[in-house]
Amino acid sequence: MLAFTTLSSLYIRYFLIVLTALSSFMVGFDLMDNAAGLPASANLVLIYIMYKFFYAIDMMLPISLVFAMIASLVELVRSNALAAYYAIGYSKARILAPFLSVAGGLIGIYIALHTTNFARANEFSDNLRETSEFIRPTSNLFFTHEGNYIYFGNLYPLSKRAEDIRIFTFNQGHLKEALSATEAVYDNGYWNIKKAHLIHPPQTVDLKAIGIESEDRENLKVLRDFKPKILDQVYEGKANFTIGDGLDALSLLKNQNVDIAKITSGMYRMFITPWFALILIVICFSYAPVSARFLNLSFFSFGAILITLIVWGLLFMMGELSNNKTLSPEIGIIVPIILLSGVMFWRLGNPLRRVRVKSRQN
Repeated sequence: MLAFTTLSSLYIRYFLIVLTALSSFMVGFDLMDNAAGLPASANLVLIYIMYKFFYAIDMMLPISLVFAMIASLVELVRSNALAAYYAIGYSKARILAPFLSVAGGLIGIYIALHTTNFARANEFSDNLRETSEFIRPTSNLFFTHEGNYIYFGNLYPLSKRAEDIRIFTFNQGHLKEALSATEAVYDNGYWNIKKAHLIHPPQTVDLKAIGIESEDRENLKVLRDFKPKILDQVYEGKANFTIGDGLDALSLLKNQNVDIAKITSGMYRMFITPWFALILIVICFSYAPVSARFLNLSFFSFGAILITLIVWGLLFMMGELSNNKTLSPEIGIIVPIILLSGVMFWRLGNPLRRVRVKSRQN
């Protein structure tokens, strides 16, 4: 228990140092690049920095877990603590357990944060820089729902309100009804329209038939369960939605003949991609020397950091390709994690094979 606490404390200390350093560097670089475009208000600038710091944590937390592991291994090897743990009978699994436990718990917290507006921190900061507002309206939104074509001139997700609404209802390829309204408010699972103007074109070409009919209606309810956040985040093509918004969108759109690859990609990146950190932690540990006499620590740390950056960059690139629909989410996100897991199990299997060979020779 004492060794678990000691190793966990060492790992958490290095993790906080690395995460703070990387996040601060990212925020500082952003401030140098966008200082001229920031709001004049000091309060808004501080809020902007806070949201950018949250976004930096979102980007850097998984890789910080791996860097903290590398720093902890270097510390343990340089002080001969790792050799001492082996000498008193600790197995590799027992030494690795504190690092995996802490990293797994932090990844769990990291995923849970994406159920909140933490996932939208970058969007909020960009809105503050461009308009001095947290959420700006989405304009000219055109989408389909249950065979209907809908147009929103302006959508205000925070107030759950839309302006300049047009809804075109079709039946077997023919226009059945056209609805226009100046405003709609989302409440109790529906978009509520106080006053709407409806136009009914003739359904058949008949000179004796009545021509275009129009009428005004009040208190209409349309677009059941189409939440403002789903419209704002998914249909506008943004990937920074929360887990709740993503699940709602998948549930609503799976039977609407709508391409949900972008939503699936975002969900995979939130739930699956962060676990690459645990895989790299195991791989780095498998290469760590018992003592500094067996391997140059500078070479080990440089190689481990370089490999981590390459893997992280490749995973980020594949995720962006999946988000842009160049690759399917399964190929761009799940397959690389599976391949990386294969490398981890191969590394774990090598020591066992060496032990079996030595036992046979003896």
